[in-house]
Amino acid sequence: MISPPKIPTVKMSNGIELPLFGYGTWQAKDPEELEKALTIALENGYRLIDTAFVYGNEEIIGNTLQKFYDSGKLKRSEIFITTKLPPFFHRSGEVEKCLNEQLKALKTDYIDLYLIHSPCPCKKDPEKPMFYFDSNGMIVEEPIDHLETWKAMENIYKSKKVCSIGLSNFNEEQIERICKNAEIQPHNLQVECHILFPQNDLFNFCKSKNITFTAYAPLGSPSRQNFLPDTEWPEGDVLHHSKVIEISKKYNKTPAQILLRQLVQRGISAIPKSVTPSRIIENISIFDFKLDSEDLKALESIKQHVRLFPMKFRIQHSQYPYKDVFEAEKRK
Repeated sequence: MISPPKIPTVKMSNGIELPLFGYGTWQAKDPEELEKALTIALENGYRLIDTAFVYGNEEIIGNTLQKFYDSGKLKRSEIFITTKLPPFFHRSGEVEKCLNEQLKALKTDYIDLYLIHSPCPCKKDPEKPMFYFDSNGMIVEEPIDHLETWKAMENIYKSKKVCSIGLSNFNEEQIERICKNAEIQPHNLQVECHILFPQNDLFNFCKSKNITFTAYAPLGSPSRQNFLPDTEWPEGDVLHHSKVIEISKKYNKTPAQILLRQLVQRGISAIPKSVTPSRIIENISIFDFKLDSEDLKALESIKQHVRLFPMKFRIQHSQYPYKDVFEAEKRK
């Protein structure tokens, strides 16, 4: 068996331990490249793998993991798989059907954490399993109540096909409504979170509800423009912020390591994505030091706040979650 570094965990409300560090796979679709990168990640101690139906890479991940299981290097029980329900399969009869496809692709009989990927249910492209966009580049809304979808999530949780259930990209109001009407409370929320968008209010709200927190784009996702390249993306450089560089020199660590360490010390699970071997190893090498209280405070006090993932192709949706973006657009 491979001996991983000691990665801290946070306990979810159902008693399951969520690793506070993992491997993100958004935009990783090339089979050969992803298999090589994931192999390096697993060999260097990554145990949480984050994916989603819409990433189009679950089969590649499943095949790579199966090779590790077959070789005896790892057991399925040592891996924590997070994946997500796409927004075009939100109807109650579609949720388990979609999950079954994902289980088959990932070559497993259970998912450790299953999230509703977006609060904006929409129509599916009739020719492929992807969003259907109108002539203005906006998704086409499907009027499906979040509570209908959550009930189906509760059912698959009871079936033990998923060990934990949660949400992604939902706002506080949407989460509160689900919590008030749920039999089973959400176990996790995954949202954009980094030093330029620390999500303090939402994080504290989730803590009050005993909902764990996962940060996507913890390094600012420098390659985010590759997704919908014709879209105008907000400017914000997380990795080259002067305060991060200053602190990285103090600890003789890279800016990426400082950013990831800060999230872990906040009790937030970070899932950086890279297909570069040296960076994959660099990103997980954050468990041999701690940021002191002064440096944590310095990072928390950064004034510039910018949401790097406004996802404006959903802005006309009645359940679009980002009120800050919506209000800013109205003022233009």
